[in-house]
Amino acid sequence: MRREPTPQATRAAGRRHSERGVVGGIEVLPFGFLIFVVGSLVIANAWAVIDARMAADAAAREAARAYVESRNVTAAEQAARQAAEDTIRGAGRNPAALILSDNDPTFERCERVVMEASYRVPALTLPFVGGFGNGLTVTGRHSEIIDPFADGLTGGAACDY
Repeated sequence: MRREPTPQATRAAGRRHSERGVVGGIEVLPFGFLIFVVGSLVIANAWAVIDARMAADAAAREAARAYVESRNVTAAEQAARQAAEDTIRGAGRNPAALILSDNDPTFERCERVVMEASYRVPALTLPFVGGFGNGLTVTGRHSEIIDPFADGLTGGAACDY
């Protein structure tokens, strides 16, 4: 005994075979892809700024440590510059873009040395391509005290920490 299909079953079968609306919304795919690409670039650039800031902090810290461990002012300045450049190079950045400055301390016991490392980050950083635009400058700062017990240095016998 063969049954006749009900009207509801006929409508459901017709809907399954219809191609109406198949391409509806296809115009949103390029827009969604564009949003994805722009969002990825924003996140990559934000990470480039964070990474540069961490590199500048490390460069300032290593420069200050190298400065206070030296025995005279000339060697201290050279050691600080070399340590900062090595740190920036180790972070995969260009040492020529590093700006290193200090507070011009007198080189004697218990003097506080403040090193400041600045690095310019491009406005837009693209992986495998590089950076474009002026961007912004990130700065790291660190201070150390010249050893109060160092031989051959002048200065106070007691440090005020």
